[in-house]
Amino acid sequence: MTEAPAEAHGHKVAAMFGRIARWYDFLNRLLSLGQDVWWRYRLVRAVNPPPDGLVLDLAAGTLDVSVELLRQHPDLRVAALDFTLPMLAVGRERKLKGARAERIFPVQADGRALPLPDASVDAVTIAFGIRNIKPRAEAYAEILRVLKPGGRLCVLEFGTGSRRVWKGLYNFYLDKLLPAIGRLVSRDEGAYRYLADTIRAFPDERALARELLEAGFAKVCHLPMLSGIVFLHVAGKAD
Repeated sequence: MTEAPAEAHGHKVAAMFGRIARWYDFLNRLLSLGQDVWWRYRLVRAVNPPPDGLVLDLAAGTLDVSVELLRQHPDLRVAALDFTLPMLAVGRERKLKGARAERIFPVQADGRALPLPDASVDAVTIAFGIRNIKPRAEAYAEILRVLKPGGRLCVLEFGTGSRRVWKGLYNFYLDKLLPAIGRLVSRDEGAYRYLADTIRAFPDERALARELLEAGFAKVCHLPMLSGIVFLHVAGKAD
């Protein structure tokens, strides 16, 4: 039986991230010049969870956002879900020590079919992962399903790469330097060529806001960072 395009895409992306899992954290710091730490801090600041709440960290990868959630809110429980098992395994090995291991729960899962009950989580985070889920509408529907009324979805994502930033310097970096550095360090040019291609094809902040509203979210807003190279999007579920 031929695999459906969305399923084939998901498995292809999971295999690609699995190949670079051990290099992923290092390359994040290198390619962002350390700005990724600040971006995740701002993402978690926007979550506003209740004490002792449960937060879903979707596309959790190597668990950087999950760890930051617990750093800012030590009483939280975090369901850390990702489709790529090697990424979760690297995060567990490197970062889940002591109290973290008791409050962060890594699970392999598809963002379009979340293994969680309806209205069970207080907030959802997803950092640099929504680009990788197709179709996004299915992920939005699942996020709305598991969110409690009044809960927030906080999305950290690159802005569209089709817009010229810093007089085209960023676009040159995205098209030429990023794949070359990724290939040099991880020996996997395809992963970082994929990253550049998906950033370039991603909708701009206004189009993404329309997507979220059409999916059923309310109170959608966005905050540009680093001249709009990255955006923080916040969308609420109606009470």
